[in-house]
Amino acid sequence: MIDIKTTQITAEELAQMKELSGSYESLFSQRALKYKALGLKDKTLTEDDFKKYILEEYTFLKRPVILFEDQIFVGNAAKNVAAADAAING
Repeated sequence: MIDIKTTQITAEELAQMKELSGSYESLFSQRALKYKALGLKDKTLTEDDFKKYILEEYTFLKRPVILFEDQIFVGNAAKNVAAADAAING
């Protein structure tokens, strides 16, 4: 478990998450307060942009991110939480 508020995520950790999830965009939270504040909702962001913003500001990482064996579960949607629970607890 990593508290990303106190321990910044590394580029290597983020790259591992991207490999499992398929894209940086899938890890990016559009609910972050800075998303609107920075005017990002009005821009077309690239994968490099998503990566940059996640590394600069922890609130841009969709949470929770659960890594279990070779699987990743991103976000708190009920289906993601249930899938993570099923994978971890059988």
